[in-house]
Amino acid sequence: MDELSKKITDRLEELRVHLQADGGDLEIVGIDGKTVQLRLRGACGGCPHAAMTIKGGLERILREEIDPEIVIERVL
Repeated sequence: MDELSKKITDRLEELRVHLQADGGDLEIVGIDGKTVQLRLRGACGGCPHAAMTIKGGLERILREEIDPEIVIERVL
């Protein structure tokens, strides 16, 4: 695992607790360069706000803290 992938993985692991507090979770399906494939599980998987959670929450945090070119793609 390269340095960027490790930073992304570590930060997403830290953010999981917020999703778990609402009965959800996340699964990292894959990381290819600056593209992260992510699956939301539990309550978050079927939530109507899932796209906002990914783009406005998780992706925004990764872009601000790690690299502004990171993109999260939701995998169903």
